[in-house]
Amino acid sequence: MIFDEMACRCGEWLRGSGPESDIVMSSRIRLARNLAEYPFIRRCNDFDRVNIEASVRERLEQSGDFEDFTFIDVAELDNLDRQLLVERQLISRELSDAEGARAVAIDEAERISLMINEEDHLRLQVMKSGLDLDEAWQQINAVDNNVEQQLNYAFHPDLGYLTACPTNVGTGMRVSVMLHLPALVIAGQIDKVFNSLQKINLTVRGLYGEGSQAMGDFYQISNQVTLGKSEESLVEHVGSIVPSVISYERKARDVLIKDGNHDLFDQVSRAYGLLQNAQQISSEETMHLLSKVRMGINLGLIGDLEIPEVNKLFIQTQPAHLQKLRGGLPDSANRNRARASYLHRHLKRPKFGEDPAESN
Repeated sequence: MIFDEMACRCGEWLRGSGPESDIVMSSRIRLARNLAEYPFIRRCNDFDRVNIEASVRERLEQSGDFEDFTFIDVAELDNLDRQLLVERQLISRELSDAEGARAVAIDEAERISLMINEEDHLRLQVMKSGLDLDEAWQQINAVDNNVEQQLNYAFHPDLGYLTACPTNVGTGMRVSVMLHLPALVIAGQIDKVFNSLQKINLTVRGLYGEGSQAMGDFYQISNQVTLGKSEESLVEHVGSIVPSVISYERKARDVLIKDGNHDLFDQVSRAYGLLQNAQQISSEETMHLLSKVRMGINLGLIGDLEIPEVNKLFIQTQPAHLQKLRGGLPDSANRNRARASYLHRHLKRPKFGEDPAESN
């Protein structure tokens, strides 16, 4: 039942609230932690994994600090429910696809999740809508302190927190911001921006993190290095760069309106029309078209649709969510038809704003 209820609402990263939420979808901080009593996951046997999962769950439940969390045995879920959690950014693809005992604890608001037996014994994650890294850091720091009171972390006085991946040793922290950058993509400037970010030790990933592809012009920007850095300095580093990327996206949107208004208006109107009239449509194409519609709303080109509704469609047209909402649909052809029908019902007839070209 919990998964049916999840499918009907938006997750935290698509609520459309928070600072700079027209461009910044979410701010996320993740901490990698391991228990001192056990080897890293890749060296664990099945018995170790069972004991880690049981120990973490028991101690967190006894602490009283996680009473509003739902503990989910990921190993017992079917593929559909695991995929739904991935689509909502509550677990990673790695945890979904792993073998053996593994679990996740999720708070009621879906802002906090604790993954057990992923690449590390524990992955603590806090997500906030919009650009809100400082608040995300304060929240995850409090969660980490609570967990550390219950568990014995693997920690070295010189190296810091010990992690399975060497790039996480130290703070074990990944600070990431998910941005919607359609104008930079249209203007052909996205690679230039990403190359600049890589020179200052920031990495760019797709919608679902490491190894994933960009969908709907969503990109995650995060730190590459943790060793020798403090948590506060990592938050400050990422937080100081993201406003520049936001500024580039805003300037690109301004240029598109000023210099390419006919083409932009046509792209947005075609995207809206396809979403309203297609008889079958894939999740990838839906994300691409909704991206243009979302930009069109922010630029005042669409007047009868609001950002929260578009954000909701982003998540509810993903394969697992769609199957939960419509029931069944095991093959892609049926899902593509059902997705088109779902979009028809949720999108009104377009009422585009005045074409900017007409007023010049």
